[in-house]
Amino acid sequence: MRWNELSDETCSLARTLAVIGDRWTLMVLREAFLKVRRFDDFQSRLGIARRVLTERLSHLVEHGVLEKQAYQTRPLRHEYRLTAKGRDLYPALLSLVHWGDRHYAGADGPPAVHTHISCGHEFHSVLSCSECGEPVEARAVTVRPGPGAG
Repeated sequence: MRWNELSDETCSLARTLAVIGDRWTLMVLREAFLKVRRFDDFQSRLGIARRVLTERLSHLVEHGVLEKQAYQTRPLRHEYRLTAKGRDLYPALLSLVHWGDRHYAGADGPPAVHTHISCGHEFHSVLSCSECGEPVEARAVTVRPGPGAG
């Protein structure tokens, strides 16, 4: 299967990867969640080529993950803001960050810690069942065809 054919697969992961599966795209999203909004700020923080950044931002806008909003008219300049669809990616990205903290942090620990504003505690991602609230691990899940399996 070719990379550009992922969006045609009957698999939610494949379709998701078709939108956000590129490493630069994930880094752009990281910066967006850190409240970076302007092209030059993305470019300087990531050290990414302007052409590549333009392509990734355009792709995310095309798929409704980011939206462009004008912040200046002369000359016309835009910033990029997460949409509701984009904000829905936060748990997935945070889980990847915490996985990296667990398996790839240096001897000094992770480079950043996340604090829950409501309670003031540092936390780690935990996947839990939406129905009973118990933590969910791979061995505790079964999979069956859904209505979109065709």
